[in-house]
Amino acid sequence: MSVTSESAVGPDELAALKLLALEGGLEGDVKLSCSQLADRLEASNQTASRRLQRLEGASLIERDTVSDGQWVTVTEDGERVLHAEYEDYRRVFETNSTVELEGTVTSGMGEGRHYISLPGYKRQFADRLGYEPFPGTLNLDLREDSVRRRSAISSLEPVSIDGWEDDERTYGPAVCYPATIETSEGESYESAHTIAPDRTHHDEDQLEVIAPDKLREDLDLEDGDFVTVRVGDRR
Repeated sequence: MSVTSESAVGPDELAALKLLALEGGLEGDVKLSCSQLADRLEASNQTASRRLQRLEGASLIERDTVSDGQWVTVTEDGERVLHAEYEDYRRVFETNSTVELEGTVTSGMGEGRHYISLPGYKRQFADRLGYEPFPGTLNLDLREDSVRRRSAISSLEPVSIDGWEDDERTYGPAVCYPATIETSEGESYESAHTIAPDRTHHDEDQLEVIAPDKLREDLDLEDGDFVTVRVGDRR
């Protein structure tokens, strides 16, 4: 989504998005008119129409106008926004809010080993995470439903890793979140963190995890093994 589209979507538009989801917009097309939506929102037809336009402009819904109304579907981006709102409310009403992601172990390109070992990052890991990570990341291919849930992580409290530079180049910031990993065999590891470049939406189907130990060995993991990562979990 562009910055312009995001700025056009506020609480009023999110309220309309929630109503569309409650009407069945997450499962498929739902038919309604602007007057029906206006009644539910206790707003004018013009206001309801404007909110739909903004949601469509932000790619949170898709619309197909017909003679007696319109068919509306909440998109995957819209579902991610609703998940993020849901996680915000969980943080309000629940003491220990977590985001549960599921995926399979995969081999990375080896870049994690290089970056995690750089001194500008290592010092911050030791200071802010309380350990120096094993030089490498556990890489996961997330399931489709977990990709949609991933945006809800932004509602959790991050551990920020600052960007820095040396004589050769500048290195960007990153964000970490405490995480517990559980295998399909019931083994768990509770001292891990997810890590990702700050302010990026690339490769949302990939998740990288760091820990003091080599997770593949500690949890006896191989490519293709299924794991659950509870982000924000510190049991």
